[in-house]
Amino acid sequence: MRRTLALFKFVLAVSSFIAFSSHAEPAPTGESRDAQALLRTIQSAAQKLNYSGTFVYQQGSQVRTSRITHLVEGKNEIEKLEVLDGQPREYIRSNDEIICYVPDAKTLLVEKRVAPDVFPALLAANADTLAEHYTVRKGESGRVAGFDCQSVILEPKDDLRYGYKLWAEKSTGLLLRAQTINDAGAVVEQISFTQLAIGNVDRNRVKPSFINTRGWRVENAVMSQVDLSNWTVKRLPPGFLRTRELRRMVSDIPVQPGMPPSQREVSQIVFSDGLAAISVFIEPGTQSRTEGSLQQGAMNILGKRQGEFWLTIVGEVPSNAIRQVANSIEYKPSK
Repeated sequence: MRRTLALFKFVLAVSSFIAFSSHAEPAPTGESRDAQALLRTIQSAAQKLNYSGTFVYQQGSQVRTSRITHLVEGKNEIEKLEVLDGQPREYIRSNDEIICYVPDAKTLLVEKRVAPDVFPALLAANADTLAEHYTVRKGESGRVAGFDCQSVILEPKDDLRYGYKLWAEKSTGLLLRAQTINDAGAVVEQISFTQLAIGNVDRNRVKPSFINTRGWRVENAVMSQVDLSNWTVKRLPPGFLRTRELRRMVSDIPVQPGMPPSQREVSQIVFSDGLAAISVFIEPGTQSRTEGSLQQGAMNILGKRQGEFWLTIVGEVPSNAIRQVANSIEYKPSK
């Protein structure tokens, strides 16, 4: 799930890194239609409501706490995300512009948002599309952060994606909890509000906490759309479509404290089924690296050398899906 989850993965690692079924699907039942309607409400509520709350993100053994405040003023969206654990970070988003405040380094990182996929706005596809590859049904009712909620369950129709359980506040449809579930029925990743207020958000709550940034260094993210059609993936999981092609500069952690970070150019192709995402990062294979794979919660990562390039395949999909993608990547040089 590309979830602050997406913002968290940007904090952890640059954003750590839909083909329809050939058979006809049966018409949805009344229960399925109700569940899909709830998904549509979840999708819009996060963008249209004012809210402020604290949520916990759990990925494997890692637990992080953050606070988000979202305000809509006419056609404008303003959002403030405060990372409450570890090094202090604060993100202020005004529509598609994001400014990250890093007080320890006295740095402002400026970037354009490339996808509206931050918790609680996780869904990037309409409910009908998701129903192509997930069985969608309502689950039980319950309470999250003191609010009455209705759950909706998305069960994968293959073994190349995870299942999900989403909890929506009953009166507004705002997503309060999202769980990622593996094929054994275990929760491998989740994000959940622990405290929340909906409506009546004070405008001052979306202002930056750092008023005096005189002398801070400003870094503008060098990110651009590129044509990466030379690269293809022959065996994507069903329903995954190529959604973005980007090129960005990535800063490496300095070898010694006090040294400026080194930068390298990385290309990225993003594939998504509207809920989960797989990214292929491409860069020159000049550095000495060891091929291998790693799992962090629901996220699987695989690094491999292919010709003169180093590829990193990252996705919140099972490891067999990552291997299938990695083994079917082809590159055709331009003539």
